[in-house]
Amino acid sequence: MEKPQVKPRTANFSSGPTCKRPGWTPNALSDAFVGRSHRHKLGKARLKHALELSREVGRIPDDYLIGIMAGSDTGAFECAMWSLLGSRPITVLAWESFGEGWITDITKQLKLEAKVMTAEYGKIPNLDEVDWNNDVVFTWNGTTAGARVPDGWAPPAGRGGLTLCDATSAVFAMPLAWDRLDVVTWSWQKCLGGEAAHGMMALSPRAVERLESYTPAWPMPKIFRLTKKGKVSKGIFEGSTINTPSLLCVQDYIDTLTWGKGLSFAGKAGLDALFARSAANLQAVADFVEKNDWIDFLAADPTRRSSTSICLKVTADWFGKLSRDEQSAFCKKVVGALDAEGVAYDCGSYRDAPPGFRFWGGPTVDPDDMACALEWLKWTYETNRP
Repeated sequence: MEKPQVKPRTANFSSGPTCKRPGWTPNALSDAFVGRSHRHKLGKARLKHALELSREVGRIPDDYLIGIMAGSDTGAFECAMWSLLGSRPITVLAWESFGEGWITDITKQLKLEAKVMTAEYGKIPNLDEVDWNNDVVFTWNGTTAGARVPDGWAPPAGRGGLTLCDATSAVFAMPLAWDRLDVVTWSWQKCLGGEAAHGMMALSPRAVERLESYTPAWPMPKIFRLTKKGKVSKGIFEGSTINTPSLLCVQDYIDTLTWGKGLSFAGKAGLDALFARSAANLQAVADFVEKNDWIDFLAADPTRRSSTSICLKVTADWFGKLSRDEQSAFCKKVVGALDAEGVAYDCGSYRDAPPGFRFWGGPTVDPDDMACALEWLKWTYETNRP
């Protein structure tokens, strides 16, 4: 096979931290409020602006509280579980490693009983079998499995319990049923390519009511305390963070939100354009898979394929005759070749997932770059296969 001659404009296809927005340079951080206190009125103003932009760009309901949390999405979601769970039965859905982690937190750390519903990589549990009178914990999009809930799906409006949704690789990349989600968490380094360590939490009025009416039986670390004297600490959701945030990272998040707000793509604008760019990346991969019989999506059902964490498997007969270790070694060799050519970085499958490839297709990735990188994937596959 002839070696491709054109390279992607950026080779960054990591699933976290993800590709920076097109045209990003460190100059985007020149106005950062650095060397100053985040408690100063100007520091608080920057933090509040980040919260307001998150609401505007993400179309988050006006009556939801939005706060910046420590520890990335993991810290934000664990804060939600530690603060809200325990007053009623729990159902946990998991179809990849992060959902499995929430099962461990709930059953091993909090030591709560829970109904566990799991599915293998590339599939999701049967959503029709969920009891929504329970508190339900789930990911919207499985970053390590490339599987997600289908478009148009939502928990019922008349649910009895709370819905706690880890949406770190879905917010700003695919539509969310905000009015059916009581807790939504995400991180800056996922869909918009921000910098790491900061998590976001959005709380519905139903979640706030739970916080103010229920006190967990376990000690609450300071970093997780969302209430004071039985009331929600509103300052957390107005820019007064529990711990010190990086104002350099805050500026970067503001920059990328501003980019998303002004984005135009395929006749769409703002959030719809962000969705469209991610969908176009998934389509570029689908077109490639259609033309090549040696590769396929890990998620067989097209309605459950992620447009951000796009996971692929090798389907060639010779590959299926190898042991898992041999399959992993081959895929690592291909990934290493892509890296050496400078055309696609960090595109190996997650360590616990089946051997294969994973390309980030969020809105900061240009669909033309995705299509170009896949041609290099074909070349490295063909030149490294036995």
